[in-house]
Amino acid sequence: MTPNAYAFDNWIRTGFIEINTALEELYFAQENKANTIDIGNDLKQQLVNEGQHYIQALLREGNTDEGFDAGFDLLGNVGLYMGACRRHEISESEQSKNASALALQLGASLGVTPRFATSHLTTHNFAQHGVYKAFTSLQAEAFFLEYNTRGIFAYKRAADSLVRILPIGISHPVACDLLAAATQAIENVIENNNELFSRLDVDRFFYNVRPYYKPYKVGQQEYRGANAGDFAGINELDVLLGLCQPESPHYSQLLVDKFLFMMPEDQARLRDCMRRKSLLDQLLEEIPRSQAKPWFTKVVQEFLNVCHAHGEAASQHHHQLVEKYITKPSEDIDQQYLEKITASGPPLDVLLRSLNNLKDLRIAAKRDDIPSRYADLERLRTAINTNKK
Repeated sequence: MTPNAYAFDNWIRTGFIEINTALEELYFAQENKANTIDIGNDLKQQLVNEGQHYIQALLREGNTDEGFDAGFDLLGNVGLYMGACRRHEISESEQSKNASALALQLGASLGVTPRFATSHLTTHNFAQHGVYKAFTSLQAEAFFLEYNTRGIFAYKRAADSLVRILPIGISHPVACDLLAAATQAIENVIENNNELFSRLDVDRFFYNVRPYYKPYKVGQQEYRGANAGDFAGINELDVLLGLCQPESPHYSQLLVDKFLFMMPEDQARLRDCMRRKSLLDQLLEEIPRSQAKPWFTKVVQEFLNVCHAHGEAASQHHHQLVEKYITKPSEDIDQQYLEKITASGPPLDVLLRSLNNLKDLRIAAKRDDIPSRYADLERLRTAINTNKK
């Protein structure tokens, strides 16, 4: 890390957090907590001035080729600054074009989207003396980041277990162990989510945390906000289990939208999974020749356990996080202010419909209007229940 990059990083970990936290306390103290106009203008100007001081020095320095890790970390810091400016309704002209120029340079060289991504605040958020980077020092943000990070790593453990089945084959005796490990990892996701949902303050999350994840422009293009699902693990589970199919137009569009928001190694892993035959399809092919064999019953039962856990986690996320922390608070806010705290993606009604469809794919709901694998899972259940008789 160059001296200029180090100075900027130190500011992001200190003064940047202090300014954002002070602004959030001002917003939250109002009767209309969503209003940011003409609130804390001196603090907003301080944010712009201090941020631009560091960014201008980095832009003059040019590409010092410190390696991917250093470049990705710097991109995250620039992105945090730009995300904070967007949250506080600071115009692009005020924050100047220097931040966009540096972000575009870094994003192009790294092969990722030129804005901060989920990994900058979770899996690649380097802690110093027990403290990691964040937008604010609010307890709600700390809960959100820490439990999201736990959930992401648990999903990655589940995906790693399924990937390891591919080279040994679904009928291998150890496949049952790997399927059981995947189930346990997803159960960890569910446990973490329950803890998060019981402790995360709804108003603080809705008004003071979520607004930092809004879309913002880099150069001439607006990039959607960072999403907690922008990592490969959860989609590896979708695809390897066979619950979601890459060839489905709806799901393939979701993957295309996510790719550049993921780490390059995640992009490679997901592409590899997309070309593989799913475990569900492999098991369906085995029914005619293996239905009566002991290994088949054991493996199918473990496979169904993973599918059930994956569906339960998806349903939990939809009904506890989306409905409690997004849908219901949105119903109580004036429309003119809703855009100011809306996070990534399309209008809320479109987003909620899309999330519901994705949830139903993951739980294999009995629906004919989406490519649900309900009937195929029923075939597997019938096959092993016949064996038990």
